[in-house]
Amino acid sequence: MTCTVLTPTRLGAVELSNRLVMAPLTRLRCGEQGIPDDVVVEYYRQRASTGMIVTEGTWPVPEGRSWIGQPGIATEEQAAGWARVAEAVHAAGGRIAMQVMHGGRLSHPEITGSGRVVSASATTGPDPARTPDGKVVAPTAHALTEDEIQQVIQGFVDGARRAIEAGMDAVELHGANGYLIHQFLAPSTNLRDDGWGGSPARRARFAIEVTRAVARAIGADRTGIRLSPENSIQGIDETDAEAVRETYATWAAAVAPLGLAFVDVLHHDPASFLVQEIRRISGAPLMVNTGFDAPSTREVLEGFLERESADAVAVGRPLIANPDLLRRWREGLPENEADASTFYEGGERGYTDYPFAG
Repeated sequence: MTCTVLTPTRLGAVELSNRLVMAPLTRLRCGEQGIPDDVVVEYYRQRASTGMIVTEGTWPVPEGRSWIGQPGIATEEQAAGWARVAEAVHAAGGRIAMQVMHGGRLSHPEITGSGRVVSASATTGPDPARTPDGKVVAPTAHALTEDEIQQVIQGFVDGARRAIEAGMDAVELHGANGYLIHQFLAPSTNLRDDGWGGSPARRARFAIEVTRAVARAIGADRTGIRLSPENSIQGIDETDAEAVRETYATWAAAVAPLGLAFVDVLHHDPASFLVQEIRRISGAPLMVNTGFDAPSTREVLEGFLERESADAVAVGRPLIANPDLLRRWREGLPENEADASTFYEGGERGYTDYPFAG
């Protein structure tokens, strides 16, 4: 049988009714305290026909918060909000995973509340930081000590446990797009010369240890990760192809015995040797997305599935504008256009008011 986006699959412990996954999408509707409310519950409920939803990046500790309005999973109140989201998605027949994200240096002390931002090394992000008072010069990060690295890893574990206890079907670690895990993976942001850096293989260590620790806590069959190798974004430079291959192959080999639920790779060419090598070595089901500069169309994504280059496909902006995207693809219906001016604004406009077909 030809594999298409409409066919069911399994990612670890999670049964998907189809292979269309809602990619994690930053929407910043959770207020100062990072607590999902009624409008957030409705937003995710509307999109429950996808095989699985991956939530927007959710901070496990306050020092991991990148923006005001970003949700958290550090408090009982935040977990209770997410429990309502999970319940609504499940009642609508869907599955949902939480993306647990530490922003690292991509933040500001006014946002983290700790008086600092942290990273693998004392580097500075390339873009201004966004604070409640507007854009300001990006701060230089504090280089995490060995003891602090262990505390950060524990923060990921605690956030993942809260997510599962709140009813999430799985957790996706955010190891992509220039945030903390990616800051350890990349040579432009990891300037260390200890056991956590100094070579391609040692730059993989933090990602390995976070993955292992979370898998031990919640089960590897409910643990996934998003990676974006060669995605030079937000100050990341991964242009040395051999070093990139060694770093990500080291990670994949180290986690292979775990039996992860999935690896979610954002790459301009998901069929490339690099992406397929990560898949082969890790042994995990592969979810793919072509990235910000090459929005995914059904035709492109179906091609990856038909050629067996992926097990599932992740879609972003089309699902912002089309909560019933699966039906539109199944029946060949026209799609709504996303209004980019509402991506990060508060409220229902551009969030829960996109029309369903018919």
